Amino acid sequence: MKPADFHIGLEFVAGAGFRWRCTDVGSRTILAIRLDRNDTNWYQGPPYIAKEVVFDEHDLARCHPTNADALSAAATERQTSAHPGYSSAALTHMLKVRRAHAYPYPGVLRFDRRRTDGEILHPFAGRQEEGEWVVELYLPFQDAYEVMTERDFIALPRATSADLRSRAVTQNTRR
Repeated sequence: MKPADFHIGLEFVAGAGFRWRCTDVGSRTILAIRLDRNDTNWYQGPPYIAKEVVFDEHDLARCHPTNADALSAAATERQTSAHPGYSSAALTHMLKVRRAHAYPYPGVLRFDRRRTDGEILHPFAGRQEEGEWVVELYLPFQDAYEVMTERDFIALPRATSADLRSRAVTQNTRR
């Protein structure tokens, strides 16, 4: 969805199937409250008792008018994406490491990046090492892990769908 698709009061589905209600619309973002209470008094406002959350362009692309639309989009994404996915072992490891370290810059962990050699880097945690912030990375096409300084990581370009397709082709030609 795009900001133009929203209006105050619109209910929609986002991440993990949660329902949200739009509370404000901007040119690039919207604000919304999560509808996770049975008591409608939580949703009276503005101002709201429930926390208003900002949805940016990246978040809005994963919002859908209905659960059926969300499921359809997820099925299409799974069929058309070049991303290899994550094994349960990789997910378990990433969650364990993320919980072990408090990292104050969650925005750094939002986007995969593309290394100059085309490798896709998925950030999953951050920590301090010798007085410098480092980012823990998972390389989904190699099923491997690396660490990179935060400064070097955020200087890399964000990975695009085209980058994933290119990396998948490289993966298939190596076999």
